[in-house]
Amino acid sequence: MALMQKLSLKLGQSLVMTPQLQQAIKLLQMSNLEIQDFVEAELERNPLLERTDVGVEVATPKEETSTPSETENSSAVDAKGADGDGADLGSDSVAVAAESSSSSILDSGSRSSGQVSLDGEAYDFAANISREITLSEHLTSQLSMHFKNPVELLIGQYLIGMVNEAGYLTGDVASVAEMLGSDIAKVQAVLSVMRKFDPPGVFATDLKDCLSIQLQELNHYDPAMAILLDHLPLVAKRDFQALKNLCGVSLEDVQDMFVELRNLNPKPGHAFGSDPVVAVIPDVYVRAANDGTWVVELNSDALPRVLVNNQYMAKVSRGAQKTEDKLFLTECHAQASWLVKSLDQRAKTILKVAREIVKQQDAFLVLGVQHLRPITLKLVADAIEMHESTVSRVTSNKYMSTPRGNFELKYFFTNAIQSASVDGDSHSAESVRHRIREMIGNETANNILSDDDIVAALKAANIDIARRTVAKYRESLNIQSSVGRRREARAKR
Repeated sequence: MALMQKLSLKLGQSLVMTPQLQQAIKLLQMSNLEIQDFVEAELERNPLLERTDVGVEVATPKEETSTPSETENSSAVDAKGADGDGADLGSDSVAVAAESSSSSILDSGSRSSGQVSLDGEAYDFAANISREITLSEHLTSQLSMHFKNPVELLIGQYLIGMVNEAGYLTGDVASVAEMLGSDIAKVQAVLSVMRKFDPPGVFATDLKDCLSIQLQELNHYDPAMAILLDHLPLVAKRDFQALKNLCGVSLEDVQDMFVELRNLNPKPGHAFGSDPVVAVIPDVYVRAANDGTWVVELNSDALPRVLVNNQYMAKVSRGAQKTEDKLFLTECHAQASWLVKSLDQRAKTILKVAREIVKQQDAFLVLGVQHLRPITLKLVADAIEMHESTVSRVTSNKYMSTPRGNFELKYFFTNAIQSASVDGDSHSAESVRHRIREMIGNETANNILSDDDIVAALKAANIDIARRTVAKYRESLNIQSSVGRRREARAKR
C-alpha cells in the first residue's frame, strides 16, 4: 500500500470557547470580592468604562414576590443590557451592569483562593503557598469527614461560624436549635462529635471546659484533676496546700498535675492563621411576604455599576488617525459592552437559581432544618432550563440570607434515592443511610441481615436501591459485612 499526501476539505462542527465565553464563565463562578477586583482592573484598563452610582429605571414591579410558580427577574438592569443588544454609539451611555448579588465584605484584604487574573491565567498557587490555614478552614475540612447528612452539615457549619479565634464556642446550643428549627438534642449530638475535632479543646465554652477536653483526649482526666479544674482561681494563686486538701492527694501529685496543666493549650485556636474578621453579606435576600410566600431579591449593594461611555467613544474616534488607535478603541468598546452584559447575565442567573432553591426548600424555611429536602444540581438545572455546570458555578461562593440564617447555596444540595413507585417522593441519600444503620443496629445474633435482605426491606419501604449501593453506604458507615457481623455475634456468645 503506497503512502501519499493529499489535500481534502472536511465539514464538521465543534464547540469553540471564545475569550468572551470564557470570561462569562469565570464571572459566573467568581465571588463578590473577586468580581470587585476584576471590575476595578477593567475600569483602570478600559478608558470607555466608567462607574456610575445612578440607578436605572426599569419596568419591573417595586416588590416581586417569589412563589413556586413565579420566576420573574427582579434585578435592576438596562433594557438593552438585559436583551443583550449591542451599544448605540449615539447615546451617552449604553447599558448598565446588573446590580450585584452580594455585598462587599467589610475588609477587602481577604480574598478567596479561587482568583482568576485579568488575562485569564489560573490562580497562582505558588505565590500564595505561604498562607496559613485558618481555624475555620481546618474545622470545615474535618466536618465533611465526620458528617454526611445535610442536616448535620448545616448545623456543623453554623457552629463553626460561632467559634472565635481562640477556639471557644461563643453561643449556646438552644439558640442554634431555635434559629435552625432543629431539636436541641440534634444540635447537641453534632456538637459532641465536633468537640473531638483537632485541635483538642476546640468548641469549649470556657477555660475549664477547654482544659478538660484536652485531658480527656490524653486520658488524664480523673476525679482529682476534675476537682483541680473546679478551683482554677487557686491554681492561679499556686495554693498547693489548699489544692492538696481539696483533691485528697499528696503534694507531689498536685505538683505533677500542675505540670500537666502547663503542657495544655488554653487557646487552641491560636495555633492557626487568622483572617481579618469580616461580615459576610449575602448575595440573595429571602424574606417572608404577608401572603405566606417568599420574596427573593438580589443584594444591590455589592458591585459598582458600570456603563460604556459612548459619548467619549464618539469623541476620541473622530480624532483617531492611526489604524492601531482605531483598533484599540474598537476592542475596548467590544470588551466593555461584553462585560456589562456578562454582569447582567450573572445577576439574572444567580436570582433564577436562588428562586428555584427557595421553591424546593420551602419546608426548610418554614419548619426548620429537619425538613431539608434532598435536591440535586440536575433537579434545579432542569427546572430553570440550564446546564448542571452552570448551576454548580452559581452555587459556589454565593450566600443566601434566610430567616433561618445565612447559608451558602451549595449547602442546600444533597443526593437523592428515587422512590420505587412512579408517584413516590425521592429519598435523601442520608436518610437511606440512616435506615440502613437502624436496621443493622436492631438485628439479633440469630438474624443477621445480608445486603440482599436490606435491599428487599428498603424496596418494601418504597425505596428503589441497588445492592452495590447498599454495600457502599454500609462501608461508608464503617459497618462490616454480614459475614463479619455474624462472626462477631458468635464470639460474644
